[in-house]
Amino acid sequence: MASGDHRAAVPDNLSGVGLNIGLVRARGNDQIVDRLADGVERAFSALRVTRTVEIVVPGCLEIPLGAKYLAESGQVDAVVCIGAAIRYETTHYDLVVGECGRGIQELQMRSGVPVTFGVLAVEDEAQATAKSDGPDGHNVGHEAALGAVEMARLAQKWGKLGK
Repeated sequence: MASGDHRAAVPDNLSGVGLNIGLVRARGNDQIVDRLADGVERAFSALRVTRTVEIVVPGCLEIPLGAKYLAESGQVDAVVCIGAAIRYETTHYDLVVGECGRGIQELQMRSGVPVTFGVLAVEDEAQATAKSDGPDGHNVGHEAALGAVEMARLAQKWGKLGK
């Protein structure tokens, strides 16, 4: 990787074989979210994950409920959440980002199912582009997918999935 390259490396000892990981994706800022989804797919492919289902929700504020449906379905070992909240000039952004993050964290703590946060919370489109395969290859969706596999394996070893 080039100096300054922020691409998340796929750990050699991490495998998604046999895991079913769901994806919740928010509509809006579709070009950016499409790039995040491409990052998720690259990570799933590299780790040989079988993704069983994708839920599309109206926006970032609805991501936690979509993730709840997947986490409580019993069909997934983890859930990856992706979306893009861009501040521009509104205070609505603060509410959306804070509640989305809080909802995801509460869900994973309550359910015991890993739910990763691949939701961009950025000031403008330039930052969103940089975090979804910008010039240095950084992709928050890819990172969230790697985290979901790692946490699913931890849950199998230590959490409710291993029981």
